Amino acid sequence: MKAPKGKYAWTATVGEKGQIVIPKQAREVFHIEPGDTILLLGDEKRGIAIPPKGAFAHLMEEAFEGGE
Repeated sequence: MKAPKGKYAWTATVGEKGQIVIPKQAREVFHIEPGDTILLLGDEKRGIAIPPKGAFAHLMEEAFEGGE
């Protein structure tokens, strides 16, 4: 089955320390560089999601703007 354009699936192995390695192709597609911080979202029924970096930048700007 061919994946729809822009849709991807990868696998990662969890190491003894609970770490995963993001596959090279995924890092390239999403411009993930060494030292970047990523956000993991979890839902016990739906699983774990890693949103694109910067996805919440606008929300954070809104939250921290305003009243001093």
